[in-house]
Amino acid sequence: MKNALLNLSLLTSSVWSPISGGITAPDGFLAAGISAGLKPSGKKDLALLYAPDGACCSGTFTQSVTRAYCVDLCIDRIKASEGKIRAVVINSGHANACTGSRGKIDSEMITHELSQRLGLSNEEVIICSTGVIGEAIPVEKVNSHLDQLVNSLDKEAYLDAANAILTTDLQVKQIAYQAVLGGRRISIGGMAKGSGMIHPSMATMLSYITCDVGVNYTSWSGMISRVAESSFNSITVDGDTSTNDTFLAFSSGEELDPRYLPTLEEGLHLTAQYLAKSIARDGEGANCLLEIKVEGASSDLDARAIARTIASSSLVKTAVHGSDPNWGRIIAALGRAGTSFNFNDVKLWIGPYEIFSNGTPLDFDRQIVSNFMKARLTGKYMIDDLIRIRLRIGIGIGSATAWGCDLSDQYVRINADYTT
Repeated sequence: MKNALLNLSLLTSSVWSPISGGITAPDGFLAAGISAGLKPSGKKDLALLYAPDGACCSGTFTQSVTRAYCVDLCIDRIKASEGKIRAVVINSGHANACTGSRGKIDSEMITHELSQRLGLSNEEVIICSTGVIGEAIPVEKVNSHLDQLVNSLDKEAYLDAANAILTTDLQVKQIAYQAVLGGRRISIGGMAKGSGMIHPSMATMLSYITCDVGVNYTSWSGMISRVAESSFNSITVDGDTSTNDTFLAFSSGEELDPRYLPTLEEGLHLTAQYLAKSIARDGEGANCLLEIKVEGASSDLDARAIARTIASSSLVKTAVHGSDPNWGRIIAALGRAGTSFNFNDVKLWIGPYEIFSNGTPLDFDRQIVSNFMKARLTGKYMIDDLIRIRLRIGIGIGSATAWGCDLSDQYVRINADYTT
């Protein structure tokens, strides 16, 4: 994909390098993606991720009270087994949320049927669903295609799986990184879906990461929780959180010398942030990726609250769409983020241009800044589609970054006619 190729250079480190292979790049992982007739389009709509024996799974999930039963099933089985999960089946087109008792029955029936075919216990298989809320899964269609799904498991099927989980997405979202740690080659792979209803609190967001390093359940869960905060919990498209948000991560393989664990976590952050940015970049009707960086806060938590508030502001997002350097909207969003700071310390930049300093607006050429913004609005999926807004609000050590996108009339059109 064009965006995946051109933006890789923005997400490399001195240790981790991008490679091909997606979710199955790490040793032992297999994937599949097929069409089970769940979508009228006939596109791929049923995926399977299969982990090696002994794998450890952890995740973060939507905090919505109206969450789908598949989320509860994932949480319960991961907790009960301390992460001993071997397979995840993912259906797209039907969220199976708010469907009463049928949601529970259907989720458990599908995972039972799949576990039989894989020779696993029910507790080792979980399910994720995405699509229209209130629509149940066509269980008969799914179950009649499970043999095909299992038979399609392959090391090279990572793109099939990444395509099968999409709904309104315009771009497939997948990546893999590799590094040599302690003389050993380590791989991390990932795939995700999400375009609308994105404002995770853990949107219609599903994300998966695999890694060929063995990490115990407690340590792995801590890593994944921290990774989620700096990636999937730091993006927004429209301010709406879904009923089905799920981020699952698998570790499998030999353990790593503990001194390399921080570097491993760096790779996990890198992978998750790539996927998170891909979701924000592919927001429904979006034309650019918006990055909000906040520095000088009293804590990272305060900085993240500010960054997310600004990134999710409809007025900021519409100003970006119009290439309007209306800094007042940014400052107003800053003021309602629920954090304390000295307003006289606030500095603001749009791209390389300082707009506001020490609580006072600066003289700047609006047309030059507008042209800078406009150039990036025409570069979707290009290396120059990023509009950075940076704020320094004091001398504290807290900092955070959030990502979003512009808000266009296309977003309204897409969602006004979503089920009609």
